[in-house]
Formats: sequence, structure tokens, C-alpha cells
Amino acid sequence: MSNPQQLRYSKEHEWLSAVEDGVATIGITEYAANALGDVVYAQLPEVGETVTAGETCGELESTKSVSDLYSPVTGEVTAANQDVVDDPSLVNSAPFEGGWLFKVRVTDEPADLLSADEYTAFSGN
Repeated sequence: MSNPQQLRYSKEHEWLSAVEDGVATIGITEYAANALGDVVYAQLPEVGETVTAGETCGELESTKSVSDLYSPVTGEVTAANQDVVDDPSLVNSAPFEGGWLFKVRVTDEPADLLSADEYTAFSGN
């Protein structure tokens, strides 16, 4: 399993793209997707909603369990991936591509986000 170098990661297993024009894309890591098992339901934050770094903003349900979704940054949601709502298995099959979850106009970014190498060491993968 390879964590893309250009992304940053939270200790709750979310990834964050580089901020472009103030907006970042967020998803869960391949490690988290594999730990969850087959994702069958995704409840994502709504466009216009404010999310706060480290706080719950949605939920992913798999055949194994239900897991809270945490935002790695603070800001306003600008998009939610309707493709994932319609086909939650995208979280498992393409966690770093089509399985992204939502986009945020970032107003605050915690200093404790991890690089790919730091996340790999943290997660053991």
C-alpha cells in the first residue's frame, strides 16, 4: 500500500490534498478503507456546512462497522462527492481518486498533519 507523497494525513486516517484557490479535497486513506471493509453507506457533510478540524462531520458504514468521519481542517464545505453517496464502494476501490469524500474552503489547518512518510510510520503501512 502506498500513500501518495503529495497528500497530507491526519491521525484519524483522512487525507488532504494541497490547498488550491483556498480549497482542499478530503478522503480516507487506503489503510482506513481496508480496515473498514466493504463500505455500503456514506453520510457526508453538506455543501455550505462548516466543519471543524478533529470533529465528526459524517459517517461511513461498512459490512463490519460504522465509523465516524473527521475533518482534518476547519472550513466551509464546497462540494460533497455524490458518486460516493450513490456508490460507496468507491471508497474501497479508489480511496485516493474517485473515492474522495468532500471539498473544503480551508480557514484553519492544524500543524499536526502528517507527511506520507510520517503517516506510513504512524499507521504501520
